[in-house]
Amino acid sequence: MTSSRGRRMSDSERILWREFTRGIAPLHPDAVQDASERAQKIASQETVPPPPRAKPLPPPKGKAPPAPSTLGRRAKQRVARGRDTIDGRLDLHGLTQAEAHDALLRFLHMAQARDARLVMVITGKGHGGEGGVLKRQVPLWLALPDFRAMVVGFDEAHLRHGGEGALYLRLRRARITK
Repeated sequence: MTSSRGRRMSDSERILWREFTRGIAPLHPDAVQDASERAQKIASQETVPPPPRAKPLPPPKGKAPPAPSTLGRRAKQRVARGRDTIDGRLDLHGLTQAEAHDALLRFLHMAQARDARLVMVITGKGHGGEGGVLKRQVPLWLALPDFRAMVVGFDEAHLRHGGEGALYLRLRRARITK
Protein backbone atom coordinates (compact mmCIF):
# COMPACT_ATOMS: atom_id res chain seq x y z
CA MET A 1 0.00 0.00 0.00
CA THR A 2 1.32 3.46 -0.84
CA SER A 3 0.52 6.81 0.68
CA SER A 4 -0.88 9.74 -1.30
CA ARG A 5 2.67 11.00 -1.78
CA GLY A 6 3.76 7.80 -3.48
CA ARG A 7 5.94 6.32 -0.75
CA ARG A 8 5.32 2.86 0.64
CA MET A 9 3.64 2.69 4.03
CA SER A 10 5.47 0.91 6.81
CA ASP A 11 3.88 -2.08 8.58
CA SER A 12 3.07 0.03 11.64
CA GLU A 13 1.43 2.72 9.46
CA ARG A 14 -0.61 0.07 7.64
CA ILE A 15 -1.83 -1.41 10.94
CA LEU A 16 -2.67 2.05 12.28
CA TRP A 17 -4.63 2.88 9.11
CA ARG A 18 -6.64 -0.36 9.30
CA GLU A 19 -7.50 0.34 12.94
CA PHE A 20 -8.53 3.88 12.08
CA THR A 21 -10.75 2.91 9.14
CA ARG A 22 -12.31 -0.21 10.71
CA GLY A 23 -15.34 1.59 12.21
CA ILE A 24 -16.09 3.79 9.20
CA ALA A 25 -19.30 2.98 7.32
CA PRO A 26 -19.21 3.73 3.58
CA LEU A 27 -21.61 6.34 2.17
CA HIS A 28 -22.11 4.33 -1.01
CA PRO A 29 -21.65 0.55 -0.54
CA ASP A 30 -21.06 -0.14 -4.28
CA ALA A 31 -18.28 2.49 -4.27
CA VAL A 32 -16.43 0.40 -1.66
CA GLN A 33 -16.38 -2.59 -3.98
CA ASP A 34 -15.05 -0.42 -6.85
CA ALA A 35 -12.43 1.06 -4.53
CA SER A 36 -11.29 -2.35 -3.33
CA GLU A 37 -11.01 -3.54 -6.94
CA ARG A 38 -8.95 -0.45 -7.81
CA ALA A 39 -6.76 -1.00 -4.74
CA GLN A 40 -6.12 -4.63 -5.73
CA LYS A 41 -5.29 -3.54 -9.28
CA ILE A 42 -2.89 -0.89 -8.00
CA ALA A 43 -1.31 -3.33 -5.54
CA SER A 44 -0.69 -5.81 -8.34
CA GLN A 45 0.92 -3.05 -10.40
CA GLU A 46 3.20 -1.98 -7.55
CA THR A 47 5.23 -5.15 -7.85
CA VAL A 48 6.05 -4.36 -11.48
CA PRO A 49 9.10 -2.09 -11.72
CA PRO A 50 8.50 1.24 -13.45
CA PRO A 51 9.64 1.49 -17.07
CA PRO A 52 13.11 2.95 -17.54
CA ARG A 53 13.24 6.68 -18.22
CA ALA A 54 14.06 7.74 -21.72
CA LYS A 55 17.69 8.68 -22.16
CA PRO A 56 18.29 12.34 -22.97
CA LEU A 57 19.58 13.17 -26.40
CA PRO A 58 23.34 13.62 -26.58
CA PRO A 59 24.45 17.26 -26.63
CA PRO A 60 25.13 18.68 -30.06
CA LYS A 61 28.70 18.47 -31.24
CA GLY A 62 30.78 21.55 -30.75
CA LYS A 63 30.71 24.01 -27.89
CA ALA A 64 28.22 23.69 -25.10
CA PRO A 65 25.92 26.69 -24.73
CA PRO A 66 27.01 29.23 -22.12
CA ALA A 67 25.51 29.18 -18.64
CA PRO A 68 22.37 31.30 -18.29
CA SER A 69 22.85 34.86 -17.08
CA THR A 70 20.46 37.28 -15.41
CA LEU A 71 18.06 39.28 -17.54
CA GLY A 72 19.30 42.64 -16.41
CA ARG A 73 17.50 45.51 -14.76
CA ARG A 74 16.18 47.10 -17.98
CA ALA A 75 14.81 43.86 -19.43
CA LYS A 76 13.12 43.04 -16.12
CA GLN A 77 11.56 46.52 -16.02
CA ARG A 78 10.24 46.15 -19.57
CA VAL A 79 8.49 42.90 -18.61
CA ALA A 80 7.12 44.32 -15.34
CA ARG A 81 5.70 47.36 -17.16
CA GLY A 82 4.12 45.23 -19.86
CA ARG A 83 6.33 46.43 -22.73
CA ASP A 84 7.68 42.91 -23.28
CA THR A 85 4.98 40.25 -23.31
CA ILE A 86 5.21 36.96 -21.47
CA ASP A 87 4.73 34.26 -24.11
CA GLY A 88 3.89 31.43 -21.73
CA ARG A 89 3.47 30.49 -18.07
CA LEU A 90 4.13 27.27 -16.18
CA ASP A 91 2.92 26.76 -12.62
CA LEU A 92 4.90 24.09 -10.74
CA HIS A 93 2.89 24.31 -7.48
CA GLY A 94 2.11 20.91 -5.99
CA LEU A 95 4.51 18.92 -8.17
CA THR A 96 7.29 16.69 -6.89
CA GLN A 97 10.84 17.50 -7.97
CA ALA A 98 10.82 14.78 -10.64
CA GLU A 99 7.43 15.87 -12.00
CA ALA A 100 8.48 19.54 -11.96
CA HIS A 101 11.76 18.78 -13.75
CA ASP A 102 9.99 16.84 -16.51
CA ALA A 103 7.21 19.44 -16.81
CA LEU A 104 9.73 22.28 -17.06
CA LEU A 105 11.76 20.49 -19.73
CA ARG A 106 8.63 19.73 -21.80
CA PHE A 107 7.32 23.28 -21.37
CA LEU A 108 10.60 24.84 -22.51
CA HIS A 109 10.81 22.53 -25.54
CA MET A 110 7.26 23.46 -26.57
CA ALA A 111 7.80 27.18 -25.92
CA GLN A 112 11.00 27.18 -27.96
CA ALA A 113 9.29 25.27 -30.77
CA ARG A 114 6.58 27.93 -31.01
CA ASP A 115 9.30 30.62 -31.00
CA ALA A 116 8.49 32.08 -27.56
CA ARG A 117 11.09 34.57 -26.36
CA LEU A 118 10.09 35.13 -22.74
CA VAL A 119 8.25 32.77 -20.39
CA MET A 120 7.44 32.74 -16.70
CA VAL A 121 7.85 29.76 -14.36
CA ILE A 122 5.99 29.89 -11.05
CA THR A 123 7.78 27.90 -8.36
CA GLY A 124 6.10 29.27 -5.25
CA LYS A 125 7.83 30.89 -2.31
CA GLY A 126 7.82 27.87 -0.02
CA HIS A 127 7.39 27.74 3.74
CA GLY A 128 9.79 28.89 6.40
CA GLY A 129 13.00 30.85 6.02
CA GLU A 130 14.67 28.55 3.49
CA GLY A 131 12.04 28.86 0.78
CA GLY A 132 10.53 26.03 -1.21
CA VAL A 133 12.36 23.10 -2.72
CA LEU A 134 11.38 24.05 -6.27
CA LYS A 135 12.35 27.68 -5.66
CA ARG A 136 15.86 26.45 -4.85
CA GLN A 137 16.05 23.67 -7.46
CA VAL A 138 14.78 25.36 -10.64
CA PRO A 139 17.74 27.80 -10.89
CA LEU A 140 20.11 24.84 -10.43
CA TRP A 141 18.30 22.90 -13.18
CA LEU A 142 18.55 25.87 -15.53
CA ALA A 143 22.35 25.59 -15.32
CA LEU A 144 22.24 21.96 -16.55
CA PRO A 145 23.19 21.28 -20.21
CA ASP A 146 19.63 20.20 -21.17
CA PHE A 147 18.26 23.56 -20.09
CA ARG A 148 21.25 25.71 -21.12
CA ALA A 149 20.55 24.81 -24.73
CA MET A 150 17.15 26.54 -24.40
CA VAL A 151 17.58 29.31 -21.80
CA VAL A 152 19.65 32.47 -22.37
CA GLY A 153 18.99 33.95 -18.95
CA PHE A 154 16.58 34.09 -16.04
CA ASP A 155 15.74 36.38 -13.18
CA GLU A 156 13.31 36.69 -10.30
CA ALA A 157 9.93 38.03 -11.37
CA HIS A 158 8.55 41.44 -10.47
CA LEU A 159 6.16 41.64 -7.49
CA ARG A 160 3.11 41.94 -9.77
CA HIS A 161 4.08 38.61 -11.37
CA GLY A 162 4.80 36.74 -8.15
CA GLY A 163 8.09 38.24 -6.97
CA GLU A 164 10.44 35.70 -5.46
CA GLY A 165 7.95 32.89 -6.14
CA ALA A 166 8.37 33.13 -9.93
CA LEU A 167 11.09 33.45 -12.55
CA TYR A 168 11.30 35.14 -15.94
CA LEU A 169 13.16 33.00 -18.48
CA ARG A 170 14.54 34.40 -21.75
CA LEU A 171 14.69 31.59 -24.34
CA ARG A 172 17.14 30.93 -27.15
CA ARG A 173 15.82 30.68 -30.66
CA ALA A 174 15.33 27.11 -31.82
CA ARG A 175 18.08 25.85 -34.07
CA ILE A 176 16.88 24.74 -37.45
CA THR A 177 18.62 21.57 -38.56
CA LYS A 178 18.98 20.83 -42.25
